[in-house]
Amino acid sequence: MQAFRKFLPMFDRVLVERLAAETMSKGGIMLPEKAQGKVLQATVVAVGPGSTNQKGKLTPMSVKVGEKVLLPEYGGTKVNLEDKEYFLFRDADILGKYVE
Repeated sequence: MQAFRKFLPMFDRVLVERLAAETMSKGGIMLPEKAQGKVLQATVVAVGPGSTNQKGKLTPMSVKVGEKVLLPEYGGTKVNLEDKEYFLFRDADILGKYVE
């Protein structure tokens, strides 16, 4: 559990910052905004404490702050903090994480 700029997600929520969209093609051509694909990669910036199961035990989160994750194409809640755009997802909605 770690807060980000005085914001702490509740339960099994994860606050992420999407990576910037590619503005150039591999061939060096500038891409217009409409041609840029939706960015599905993000960096975790804050995580909640986890959810409780039916027996009252805390289920730990599967991601940690700083990890790169793969997001679903749709979903999440947009949150604006200090003029930057972030998204809240449930821990179970995150599709995977990148390992180095």
